[in-house]
Amino acid sequence: MPDQMSPLIAITGPTASGKSALALQLGEELGAEIVTADSRQVYKLMDIGTAKPSAEEQARLPHHMIDLVYPDEPYTLALYQRQAYATIDEVLSRGKLPILAGGTPLYVNAVLEGWTIPEVEPDLGLRARLEAEAEAAGPEQLHRRLAELDPDAAAGILPSNTRRIVRALEVIERTGKPISAQQAKGPPPYRILTIVLDCERPELYRRIDQRVDRQIEQGLVEEVRGLHNMGYGFDLPSMSGIGYRQIGEYLTGRATLEQAVQRIKWDTHSFVRHQVNWFRRARTAAHIDATNSDPLPEARRILEDFLSGAGSNKAT
Repeated sequence: MPDQMSPLIAITGPTASGKSALALQLGEELGAEIVTADSRQVYKLMDIGTAKPSAEEQARLPHHMIDLVYPDEPYTLALYQRQAYATIDEVLSRGKLPILAGGTPLYVNAVLEGWTIPEVEPDLGLRARLEAEAEAAGPEQLHRRLAELDPDAAAGILPSNTRRIVRALEVIERTGKPISAQQAKGPPPYRILTIVLDCERPELYRRIDQRVDRQIEQGLVEEVRGLHNMGYGFDLPSMSGIGYRQIGEYLTGRATLEQAVQRIKWDTHSFVRHQVNWFRRARTAAHIDATNSDPLPEARRILEDFLSGAGSNKAT
């Protein structure tokens, strides 16, 4: 079991800020292992659209918490948290340094803040009704309802994220209490250093657009078509993620490829605005501006101070 002096490094930030590359560079220098905090990379067969570490990158350094379930299998935040803690402890037990790396705010903070996550069984009838409302009137309407019932929960969920909005409303209706009030926090048994990579908005958008173009060149359309041909419908939570949903619209004739690609870029821009707002609250984290310079030297200095005991922090 870890103790309060067991170190855990977290490297996070918005999409395309360079956190995965930084984690890989630092991890190689330290002989560390990566514990991924990405809600999409848990799915097998979904590689290009989730920007999953390549086979070459995984060969350079052990990566954990990816390829856990098939796209039609359920996966919850509570399950991720349990498995992430078990993985972190296992890495520490071997004398290795775990690096939690990823940009899914809920996954990152559930681990770093020790959330108590409500275990409420799904109400499929209620869920279907809420999803039908979102389909008919748009998820923004449900998000406004959530904001009235639980402003704290709504602030942490993107207005277009139907699945998480529905789940929050489901928990509220089933328990009669705000979901945010049921998510108590208790510090996990680690000494934590959190590094957040910041990047100015225009540069971030430029990197995102380049990455989307690169994913198309790498075969994103073929990946989505192959998944659909295997029987994974576009109504699955896994297939509703950015990239898969828009290419699905193209494959079903509801958009041209050009329109789908542009929508991926715009929706990713919207998502990173949400990420930036979330990570801005991490006031105790070490923020590094990665807009115009390599964050590695500054991250290396911060990490050396932390591991020597000269500095430490707790996430938000």
